[in-house]
Amino acid sequence: MTSGRREELLELAYAYVREHGLSDLSLRPLAAAIGSSPRVLLFLFESKDGLVKALLARARAEELALLEGLPASAGLTAASEAVWRWLSADAHRPLLRLWVEAYARSLLSPESGPWSGFAAATVADWLAVLAASEPAATRDTPGAVARRTAALAVLRGALLDLLATGDVERITAAVDRQLESLRV
Repeated sequence: MTSGRREELLELAYAYVREHGLSDLSLRPLAAAIGSSPRVLLFLFESKDGLVKALLARARAEELALLEGLPASAGLTAASEAVWRWLSADAHRPLLRLWVEAYARSLLSPESGPWSGFAAATVADWLAVLAASEPAATRDTPGAVARRTAALAVLRGALLDLLATGDVERITAAVDRQLESLRV
């Protein structure tokens, strides 16, 4: 029964943090908003840090599930274009704002706390997604690794600008231009 209740509260808490963020997360307002109590949240997640870790894992799982639909072996440029379409969709903005917040917090606390390792893990996740789009025979060459790293840098930088300005048209034009330069 507790695992069902834990999952239910995790989903409700996840919806809450997508709207309100994690920076100022306090258990009392969160618990009130999701129909629980701080004591129940602490029981189910062991600590506030445990809850934050569960929320970050939930966000990461959603991000990866949404990206799994990329065309296999379509090539780096096509996969990167598909990722950009996903990143630039209005519907994903709450998740991506949460991602940026967690990424930044992880950079500030790379070895401790609930954010520990989040940034490095998401870099690995995204590089793996992009790698899966490339032919197996050339996937691990230094040139392929460098192109994936460049594509990821373009996508992440563009994402930050998009979240700051909302200027999809301008940023998409820049992304398209940069991704074209990665064609082999």
